[in-house]
Amino acid sequence: MELVAYGLGQPDRLKRREQPVQALRDRSTLHGRRWSLWLLVAVVLVVAGGVTAYVASQRTAASLTCAGRSCTAGAGSQGAGASTPGPGASGAFRVSSTAPAPGATGVAPSTQLTVTFDSAVKASGPTPTLSPPVVGSWRPRGADRLVFTPSEPFLPFTKYTLSIPGGPGGVRSTTGAWLRASRTVTFTIANGNVLRLQQLLAELGYLPVSFNGATPIARDMATPQPGTFSWRWPGLPAALTSQWVPGATGAITKGAVMMFETENSLSVDGIAGPAVWTALLHDVESSRANTEPVSYVLVTKNTNPVEHLTAWVNGTLELHDVLVNTGVRGATTHNGTYQVFEHVRTSHMSGTDVTGTHYTIPTVPWVSYFNGGDALHYYPRAAYGFPQSNGCVEMQLATAASLWPNTPIGTLVTVQGPTYGVTSSKNTTPSSAAAATP
Repeated sequence: MELVAYGLGQPDRLKRREQPVQALRDRSTLHGRRWSLWLLVAVVLVVAGGVTAYVASQRTAASLTCAGRSCTAGAGSQGAGASTPGPGASGAFRVSSTAPAPGATGVAPSTQLTVTFDSAVKASGPTPTLSPPVVGSWRPRGADRLVFTPSEPFLPFTKYTLSIPGGPGGVRSTTGAWLRASRTVTFTIANGNVLRLQQLLAELGYLPVSFNGATPIARDMATPQPGTFSWRWPGLPAALTSQWVPGATGAITKGAVMMFETENSLSVDGIAGPAVWTALLHDVESSRANTEPVSYVLVTKNTNPVEHLTAWVNGTLELHDVLVNTGVRGATTHNGTYQVFEHVRTSHMSGTDVTGTHYTIPTVPWVSYFNGGDALHYYPRAAYGFPQSNGCVEMQLATAASLWPNTPIGTLVTVQGPTYGVTSSKNTTPSSAAAATP
């Protein structure tokens, strides 16, 4: 019975013993499952972090790729709306050379500008600029060059600056690369050509000669053209015609420049600098011709029997051998060809004559100064035709009144004839309100 009782009671005892073990097993299994779950979550987080980092890196790369311009969705792709790579994305983009070269001088006024790059340049987009500005156009020539063709001449004597824009908003290559920085090149145009100056002055009527030649294209307007000069009027004296030399600066050309400067309200010095060339090219373009008479005055002194003056106005002999007075011994009127540089209706004159006597004459009429204080003007004398003045060319009132309107600034005056001794020291600062000598 005990054995049976023992055998019959064994399972209950075993169950009671196994219950804690089973609980431990269940708890261990649950605990293992929880660790597996946490491990899975950790793996997911790591993968998600990697994806996020990759996406962020791609976005950063895309933003760097389209740096310098506004990016759109999908920037960095090769499809529509893709950004243009910068200088580092497709290699450096550089200016290889320019023509004219940096610092060049004596550049022809009709020159074309050429900028050559180290790789193919994009035909459309920003182009170089010039200062001072010049009308013209930029065009590609070959794969790696941009060429500027002016529609007007570059101005003689003038320094220009060529600016080639860099950066994202500048010139680009066909692959989209841009210059890392803008570049500037300076060059200077050659001095004005004397022969072309004469051609243009003749065309506008400032010279006693005309120019016969074809009209050039606009950009060649400052470049000498083939053609010939001819005298505008027959019968001009050899004293004038012998002084004309095409291509050489002389008295005739200087007088024409002075007349042109006066007509255009420029400072009068007879030198064709940048201001003269600017106005000259403008006047040629607008066909603005000279409105003043082109005259020539020939004074013959110390002759037998009398001193006299002859004047041609636009080729017409207006005054012929009219009597005049020139400077006395010690105050001679110098030989040579001069240009009228001051032209006034009346002038205050004062000075000291060869005897040491001081004089002051407040209103001398019809005055055209041509050499220091020497001038063409009226002065009352008992007689005319022999040396009486302190260097000026004196004439009767009617003669002076007739001559004065035809002797504007720039008019040529030639004095010829025997010279007396040494000229005395004279007060010869001409002006309508300054001292001079009669």
